Parts: sequence; structure tokens; C-alpha cells
Amino acid sequence: MMRELFAVRNAGRDIAGTLREIFGRTVGGLAAAVVALLLVSPVSALMPDEILNDPALEARARALSKDLRCVVCQNESIDSSNAEIARQMRLVVRERLVAGDGDGQVLSYLQARYGDYVLMKPPIKPETYLLWYGPAVVLVLGAIGAGVYLLRRPKAAEVAEPLTAAERARLNRLLNKDDA
Repeated sequence: MMRELFAVRNAGRDIAGTLREIFGRTVGGLAAAVVALLLVSPVSALMPDEILNDPALEARARALSKDLRCVVCQNESIDSSNAEIARQMRLVVRERLVAGDGDGQVLSYLQARYGDYVLMKPPIKPETYLLWYGPAVVLVLGAIGAGVYLLRRPKAAEVAEPLTAAERARLNRLLNKDDA
């Protein structure tokens, strides 16, 4: 019994020592491990009762849920949103898929109900031109404004020509006159 306890205790030291060795070398190693864990673990608000029995349909539902924006949350997909409306939207997606709708039909159905806002990537059409091209227009206008400012700003003072001997003599007379 004592031998087993020592073995377990020593095994614990070995594991702890190995972990210290792996993560203790640099703080960067620990930070890299945390970042890797965050990147690997998917964020999902999916409830167990929402999951479909058919893995293929569930995979399609998950993919569609990532392309649909929660109408309550800012810039969050319904797949990762905990809002009740997002849950209802996830259920609608699954209901439509079980009913036999294609991916495009499901997206069109939700787009018809909630508008283009519900799509994480809205379509390019006249109503969304400002959304798609607005940042480029602002960037071009800013560049034009900066160019105009740089061209119209006053030039640096030109270097004055050196004084002639006559001007220098007159300047000295004036300066001496003030001193007297």
C-alpha cells in the first residue's frame, strides 16, 4: 500500500515536473498554449435539445447558423449567441432542413423574415452598396483631402538672399543709431 502511494506520488511529481518543464520554460509557451486552446475550442450556444439526430443535417444546420446574424446581438452569429431569438432561429433552421429545404431556401426564408441584416455576408445590391463600398469611398475621400491639404499648405519660408554690402552697412547704421 505504501509502495503504491509513493508510486502515485512520484508519478504526480513526474507529471507536474513535465508540465512545469513544458510550460515553465517561457511565459510565451504558456501564452501560446492558452491561445491554442482558445482557437481549438469552438464557441457555440447550441443546446443539447437542439441537435438533430442526422449528423449530416446537423452539420448543415451548424454551417448555416454560422452564416446567420443574431438580430439582437451585435455582430454575433446565431450559432454563438445565447439570446432567445437566436435559439428560435436555430430551431427554424433545423425545422426547415428536416422539412427538406436546401441551404439557399433556408437562408432565403430567414432573409425574407428578418431582412438582409440577418445574413453575416449581405448580398451586393443597390440597397447595400453603401455597406460594401462605403469604407472604400471614405478612404478615397480621405486620401483626396490629405492630398489637397498637402498641396495647398503654405510652402516653407524661402531662404533669403544674403545682404549686399550696402544693405549690411545700412543695417549697422540703423542698429547703432538705436543704441545711441
